[in-house]
Amino acid sequence: MSRLSRRNFLKLTGSSAAIGTLSLSPVARAQPGSPSSPAGSTTLPYPREVIARLGDVNVNQPIYFNYPDNRSPCVLIRKGREVKGGVGPDRDVVAYSTQCTHMGCPVNYDKEAETFKCPCHYSIFDPDNAGQMVIGHATESLPRILLEYDEAEDTLFAVSVDGLIYGRQANII
Repeated sequence: MSRLSRRNFLKLTGSSAAIGTLSLSPVARAQPGSPSSPAGSTTLPYPREVIARLGDVNVNQPIYFNYPDNRSPCVLIRKGREVKGGVGPDRDVVAYSTQCTHMGCPVNYDKEAETFKCPCHYSIFDPDNAGQMVIGHATESLPRILLEYDEAEDTLFAVSVDGLIYGRQANII
């Protein structure tokens, strides 16, 4: 009687799992009143939502909002200096999901250190560098909320999310 090695067992079960996964087809359901996606699109479009007037945003003072839906807490920060991915005339405004990518705990913006800190497992994220994880248990950067600035209206809009919000299979359902 021949024994099945661990390596061969993993090859067999891994192949079966991959075939099973590929045979599943995702089903997209549009919410009533949600924007429709173009034929053949694999993702739903993000809503374009007003966040704040730039003139009302103070340097290093967080503004909290939800995006792309009410279950997604986010924060907008005006850094007062140009930062990676920043918008506005000075390219100094950024926004991020406030759910830690490790286990979804709400991160807090530390005004003195100018970083996001997770109180649960002590991950730290850098808003000056696209929300990059600096230290801690998290292995991914904070999801960045992509912004647009309308100079004529002096208004900041959330238009998309770069990264997967913690606990979701997709950011828009």
